Amino acid sequence: MSTTEKASLARAGRGPLGALEDGWVVAQRNLVKIKRVPEVLVFVLISPIMFVLLFAFVFGGAIDPGDGSNYREFLIGGIFAQTVVFGATFTGAGLAEDMQKGIIDRFRSLPMSPSAVLVGRTTSDVVYNVLSLIIMALTGLLIGWRVREGVLDMLAGFGLLLLFAYAVSWVMAYVGLLVPSVEVINNASFIVIMPLTFVSNAFVPLESFSGVLRQFVLWNPVSALTQASRELFGNTSPASAPDAWSMQHPVLYTLLWVVLILVVFVPLSVNRYRRATSR
Repeated sequence: MSTTEKASLARAGRGPLGALEDGWVVAQRNLVKIKRVPEVLVFVLISPIMFVLLFAFVFGGAIDPGDGSNYREFLIGGIFAQTVVFGATFTGAGLAEDMQKGIIDRFRSLPMSPSAVLVGRTTSDVVYNVLSLIIMALTGLLIGWRVREGVLDMLAGFGLLLLFAYAVSWVMAYVGLLVPSVEVINNASFIVIMPLTFVSNAFVPLESFSGVLRQFVLWNPVSALTQASRELFGNTSPASAPDAWSMQHPVLYTLLWVVLILVVFVPLSVNRYRRATSR
């Protein structure tokens, strides 16, 4: 019996618990990079700080949230949403890099669950997002942002942001297994994520949009995530939300998107992983 056949039999005998154990091992392997290449983490953390300061001090004086709230408090929810969505691109870039270097082929020869690499990759990137949120929250506090709801609502807000980011990571995982290089996935993700984050209520109020563009913004999942964050942090008045179901129930609408993304892209990514790395 060949090594590949033995590995296949070993993988087949591992249940869900085994897959989680394997995924945690892969996640630890990815997190070790923080110690070995700290420059990556530094740039990950500097980027959200720059966005907070840029919009708060450069554009803040020219933008009125429209509901009487402070723009800096209005801004932070949008920065949170943008950062966690952009942070999900690390999943795709990491997988594309491992594909290029042949590391994925090495994983394929080991007696581990086929989904372990993807679970480990998406899980480790949650840590990057946690660190980014902490840095952004501290920066926001320094410029005047405050959480005006209880601790449970605050934790729910951060949890929703991380949950949505985790779902988007699976989209990026699928893309990372499709494209040939890290450069391509960076450009491809930028083309998709940039319109989603900027054509939303993340940085400007919904009143700034009209016509078809307004309808897109109202039903944009990033807009719902932003609105949900603001409500959970107490940075806007729920009564001022537009008469659209997505904005009246932003938490539920965001959770529906999370479920939809995971249901579609988890099996797609696992199947693509099996086909993309087979020789």
